[in-house]
Amino acid sequence: MSNKILNIGHRGAAGLAPENTLKSVQRALDYGVDWIEVDVYHIDGELLVIHDDRLERTTNGSGYVLEKSFTYLRSLDAGDGEQIPTLQEVLTLVDRRAGINIELKGPDTAEAVAALIHDARREGWQNSQFLVSSFNHHSLQHIKEIDPDIPRGVLLYALPLDYAAAASELTAFSVNMGMSFITKAFVEDAHKRQLKVFVYTVNEAEDFARMAALGVDGIFTDYPDRLQKFLRNSE
Repeated sequence: MSNKILNIGHRGAAGLAPENTLKSVQRALDYGVDWIEVDVYHIDGELLVIHDDRLERTTNGSGYVLEKSFTYLRSLDAGDGEQIPTLQEVLTLVDRRAGINIELKGPDTAEAVAALIHDARREGWQNSQFLVSSFNHHSLQHIKEIDPDIPRGVLLYALPLDYAAAASELTAFSVNMGMSFITKAFVEDAHKRQLKVFVYTVNEAEDFARMAALGVDGIFTDYPDRLQKFLRNSE
């Protein structure tokens, strides 16, 4: 990772195509993103890419994701006729053209994600092309115990009293912080701890500029085309 602000496609390119679908991932790739962020649940031994714990918002299904079978979930329309993809399908599509930030959702995802990353390394991927993140810091601790070489991103929403200390304790690579709460002091604290700061979810030009002024290292956006234009104009 370089010193420039990274363009991280949020759920692929969620503002341009149905989120967390292969179509969305492809749109993000079309705009040359540095990284793509997706969310995963572990269902029937498979890693499925979907964000919500319920199905209604992003699919034509209903009910809780964890209460459904893999077969049922794969039968749903996730928008524009797209299936809910597997994480392996996302990796195959990306094909090392961008890094992949895998956010762990739901229980029992850590071991399955670590195993998939191990398999991907045999196919030519590097540890540095992955970032495993979660709001559940116990899950990140589990990843660390399974394989400390897998980079970890500590997700935060509000501003902790001890700033980025939790990420230091997990020897994380990055701290991924909500735009509403990020401050210059937080960024400086994280950088003193040798942590990268990635901020979510930023979609407007004035906010891109504000994040750049704070010195963040990467921006999650639903509109990687907008961020690409901003970064190009800022050179």
